[in-house]
Amino acid sequence: VTCGQVVGAVAPCLGYLRNGGTPPQPCCTGVRGLRNAARTTSDRKTICNCLKSASSSYRGVSGNYAASLPGKCGVNLPYKISPSTDCNRIQ
Repeated sequence: VTCGQVVGAVAPCLGYLRNGGTPPQPCCTGVRGLRNAARTTSDRKTICNCLKSASSSYRGVSGNYAASLPGKCGVNLPYKISPSTDCNRIQ
């Protein structure tokens, strides 16, 4: 899993991450794809670190919307999407 893949998967989510509402279908498809791609601990850590770095590089992204995104898409992630998440603790 590469950061390019992670950013590409969540790019359709930017409107939701900034403004809330309902995430568009391509966004949820991307989130599901990331969850399915995260087969190993290493993959999960990579995705976590990429999400953290991407969230700080896009202006106007709400931490609350980011944290609620998996639930809104019906995807269960083993960690919270947040700048404060310690990706090194992910198994």
